[in-house]
Amino acid sequence: MRILLAGIVGRYPFGGVAWCARMYLAGLRALGHELCYVEDTGECAYDPVQNTLTEEPSYGTGYITDTLTPLGLGERWCYVNYDGTYHGMSRDALQRYCQGADLFINLSGGAWFWRDEYFRIPKKVFIDSDPVFTQLAIAKGVDWYVDFFRRFDRLFTFGANIGHADCDVPTGEFDWIHTWQPVTIEDWRTSTPATRERFTTVMTWRTESFTDVDGNKDREFVQFITLPDRAPKRFALAVNGPLPLLADHGWSPLPAMEVSRTPDAYREFIQSSWAEFGVAKHAYVHHRSGWFSDRTECYLAAGRPALVQDTGWSDHVPAGTGLLAFSTPDEATAGIEAIDTDYPRHAAHAREIARETFAADRVLPPFLEQAFA
Repeated sequence: MRILLAGIVGRYPFGGVAWCARMYLAGLRALGHELCYVEDTGECAYDPVQNTLTEEPSYGTGYITDTLTPLGLGERWCYVNYDGTYHGMSRDALQRYCQGADLFINLSGGAWFWRDEYFRIPKKVFIDSDPVFTQLAIAKGVDWYVDFFRRFDRLFTFGANIGHADCDVPTGEFDWIHTWQPVTIEDWRTSTPATRERFTTVMTWRTESFTDVDGNKDREFVQFITLPDRAPKRFALAVNGPLPLLADHGWSPLPAMEVSRTPDAYREFIQSSWAEFGVAKHAYVHHRSGWFSDRTECYLAAGRPALVQDTGWSDHVPAGTGLLAFSTPDEATAGIEAIDTDYPRHAAHAREIARETFAADRVLPPFLEQAFA
């Protein structure tokens, strides 16, 4: 099958974003499919060196090349800049590829334009990595936004409870099919013991997206802010946020942009960690969306246990050993003690959960079957 996948690697050139797209591409390639990557968001790219949005896309396009080259796709990509200029593949080359494509996968809004060459691909699917926010934005009824989603054949979401009775997120006329982020297990496997004997994560305190929904991670984190008092010297969080505040409370914060500057740096940080401690966005928790982090999947694949806030995901993924859910500070404290007390068992079970639930060869075949159903 010939597949065109749209992502946001150049727009947001950081390790976690890169791995999200890269594992889709690697997993699909391993299944024998032909692939091409495109970005067409109509936005300027972020340049972390200058710490600003920029009209000049060379940092982002270089990042795409570096991300895709290990997959043999170093020349099979196209970045459409905000000004309509094409980088990487030419527009003619991209159009020729689309003419023979069977499936268009729009991952996380990697393309916000319905160009004729995309629309003519026989099957078109959208993967929503930011559940609740996406559905609430659609519910506002803005014509262009609603029409954009109407043109897909299938809509997928990382929110396992979206559309279910125990989740109050409005879905309107749209049906959302649940899928997990696929993880390429071999990319994360390591035999090296954790060198950073701390619970870690990589997180953004607040995002600039969907500013009308006060559903960011800061609203949830405040209820756990004093957790280091109960478990001192157990944390080292990579955070894009208020480092002095978190340092004062014992979280030993690190600048997230440095930790996740490249895919390799992001992977090394996860593999060197003892375990993950993850807090979810308020919107995910409040609406019981069932969202589960692709970052947490990477910790599990690396054999690192994960202690993460429950958004309703525990109804769908085995929880208790290797992967532990919490909703209160007491539950978080108990989870830390449980992992520390029997670490080898939790680490081994973390790998097993990654293989059985999130591995690309488990996730992608049913995803493709549903895309063509």
